[in-house]
Amino acid sequence: MNLSKQKKQHNLKFHHKTRILLLSELVFAAFFISIVYVTFIAYPSQNDQVKIGSTYMTMNNSFFPVLNEQIANYVEDHHDRLYNRDPALIVNKQVEELHAFIRQGVDAIIINPVDGNSMKIQNALRLAKKRGIKIIVVDSQMKSARYADCTILSDNYRAGQLCAQHLLRHKRSAQILLLEHYSAYSANNRIKGFTDTIKNSSQPQNFHIVDKINTYGQSEITFPLVERALKKGPKFNTIMALNDQAAVGALAAIDEVKLKRQIDVYSVDGSENMKKLLGVNHNAIATSAQTPLNMGKTAVKIAYKLIAGKKVPKKIILPVYLITNKNINHYNVLGWQ
Repeated sequence: MNLSKQKKQHNLKFHHKTRILLLSELVFAAFFISIVYVTFIAYPSQNDQVKIGSTYMTMNNSFFPVLNEQIANYVEDHHDRLYNRDPALIVNKQVEELHAFIRQGVDAIIINPVDGNSMKIQNALRLAKKRGIKIIVVDSQMKSARYADCTILSDNYRAGQLCAQHLLRHKRSAQILLLEHYSAYSANNRIKGFTDTIKNSSQPQNFHIVDKINTYGQSEITFPLVERALKKGPKFNTIMALNDQAAVGALAAIDEVKLKRQIDVYSVDGSENMKKLLGVNHNAIATSAQTPLNMGKTAVKIAYKLIAGKKVPKKIILPVYLITNKNINHYNVLGWQ
């Protein structure tokens, strides 16, 4: 083989190796760019993430974990961050949580206040508002909506009305025990809807409120208080509970005392526990159902709109409906609606 031919073959091999090397480098560069995209664009840096803080009066009520789950899912889908805290019905603890959210630089706070009258909570929200943080109040409200960008509620007054209307249709008279939560505006509105409907009925003199008990909407608090009322308090044949947890505690107390007479129990929520009792426990009559699934989805979408600088309604009222021991078969008893 002559020298020129050998040189030509050598050059061909050289160019072939060069092309392979360049192709390998291009593949590597493309792979590197994709990694950079996933790391810095698809999953933004912590400084670019939307941060939301959520705090509810208590997580010892399945309504709030279900509500918060909808928020958490939406935030996760957007690769952002959610800080969730539980004040366990303690005002000072919720105030501390609000200040922690402010220090963490959240963009929005979703809050269900432990006490809507609390000036400590109000002042913490004022400070958050001053820092440019968006405020969304859910399921209840503050005495003053001054610092809330949006308040999202079930139609709590209507929920009480529905229970009273059912009672008026099915009884000519009643001795009523009210189970309340004095510091929660949502609870107060439910009870007011109930009592106003009784007062405005055709024969209000036949329906008497014999006692009121502050239960904080907790089953374990309600149980001994209702048990004591059954043994020592004025006689009653109807209970209107601010929520299903209080109602479940009351039903347990009735069973514990082994009463032979009927006590009709009404409540608000539409929780799994209460729905399972409707049609099974003869004392469980009805619950005005609200939907934490819808409330959570609404709250988080409103939060993102506010963060984006968009206008939102100052107040959003979500509808409620009555589930009774007669129509329970039309509803899913597993979980919330």
